[in-house]
Amino acid sequence: MIFDTPLIHGRLVKRYKRFLSDIQLDNGEIVIAHCTNSGSMKTCLEENAEVYLSPAKDPKRKTRYTWEMIKLNGRWVGINTMHPNRIAYEAIKNNEIPQLQGYEHVQREVKVGNSRIDIMAQSNNETCFIEVKNVTMKEQNMALFPDAVTTRGKKHLDELIQLKKEGIRAVMVYIIQRMDVDTFGPAEDIDPTYARALRKAYKSGVEVIPLQVTVSPHEIKIHKELPFIL
Repeated sequence: MIFDTPLIHGRLVKRYKRFLSDIQLDNGEIVIAHCTNSGSMKTCLEENAEVYLSPAKDPKRKTRYTWEMIKLNGRWVGINTMHPNRIAYEAIKNNEIPQLQGYEHVQREVKVGNSRIDIMAQSNNETCFIEVKNVTMKEQNMALFPDAVTTRGKKHLDELIQLKKEGIRAVMVYIIQRMDVDTFGPAEDIDPTYARALRKAYKSGVEVIPLQVTVSPHEIKIHKELPFIL
């Protein structure tokens, strides 16, 4: 995923009210940037850390910028939760994920039951539904999801379990937007209900694919698949 417009450099002053952040630009101006991440952003906040913003395309939007990434321990961490769906969609269309190759038709946001599943991929032989989640939290060398309780996330797992029961391929893709981890797992201490649901889904045949991506001010691209511990 290549950024459409050049990003704007600054430093984090503070994040507040979940969806807002104060950023000091290189010229000294302090601006308000929209934060798409509604979670706690544990392990993703550091005062005065370098950040990059994207300018808003809609001139009528209240916040003129969107917070895209933050530099932690010398590496960029992507915090925009809107990107993982696009990253996974483009990767599947371009056959960049070995387990998800060979689909001629790939569509985003498809209604299934009472939910919308992020991606539907189809070939002549099968239909596959793929739910995508953004991962930024870490503990030691392990990437964890979620960083806050997510009833919506559990609902999506339940939908995937039902699809699998109906004989349809179902996949959970976790896009890990940081490079300082080497394993993925559920955040049991934060949301034990989600952790149990993920284990149930996996035992039911729902596939789990954690994908680590490299984040830079120019693009976000898939690096490799990580092992997982459920």
